[in-house]
Amino acid sequence: MTTQVTTGLLLVLLPVAYNLFFTLLARSFDYPDILRRPTGEVLKRFAAGGSRLVLTWWGFAMSAVLFAPTVVLVSATLGDASPTVLALATAIGLLAALVQLLGLVRWPFAVAHLARLAADPATTPATAAAVDVTFQTLNRYLGVAVGEHLGYLLTGLWTALAGVALIQSDLLHPLFGVVGLVLAPLFVLGSLEFVGPFEPHGWKLAGTIVPLAYLGWSVWLLALGLGLLVTA
Repeated sequence: MTTQVTTGLLLVLLPVAYNLFFTLLARSFDYPDILRRPTGEVLKRFAAGGSRLVLTWWGFAMSAVLFAPTVVLVSATLGDASPTVLALATAIGLLAALVQLLGLVRWPFAVAHLARLAADPATTPATAAAVDVTFQTLNRYLGVAVGEHLGYLLTGLWTALAGVALIQSDLLHPLFGVVGLVLAPLFVLGSLEFVGPFEPHGWKLAGTIVPLAYLGWSVWLLALGLGLLVTA
């Protein structure tokens, strides 16, 4: 199997896996709206989801891991593009995968533990208060700051750099790169949802843009993967 074929397969698999787990979480956990609800409600819903919900969150986190080899192979496949652009794309893409993983992996491990504590009848009011503070801290740090802010920002930067590399490369039509450059600013805008004056309630426009950005990005990755498979 050539590098181009492997890259194409990963580019097809990544959006399929991401959207599959996202859809499962939306149906079983009211994700992502549940993130903005009180701690007690979130943890109660999480505990009610049982091991199936924990595994769904684990699978969603693993979709971020899948992004890491994908960005490396995209750079390897577009080897006729600028070495500087490819090196930057690889580094930023790996960082994007890392911060998204850190943001998501708290759910099947840390949040699962907090949900068990919250549901335990023996939990004291003091422990319940500590659970609330811990959950909100994890949510604001790993969720909002690391997973969402840095995740969206770095994903947007990788998308822009990949777009430039696609335009420079002779492997596929430059239109693939143009689409990437159009999608990239949407992620950057989305990363500003809770920054500066928009804290703590969020910039509604950014919150609206992010789902559209990921939808377009998923279609773009899928088309890019199919394009690489067809031309291999």
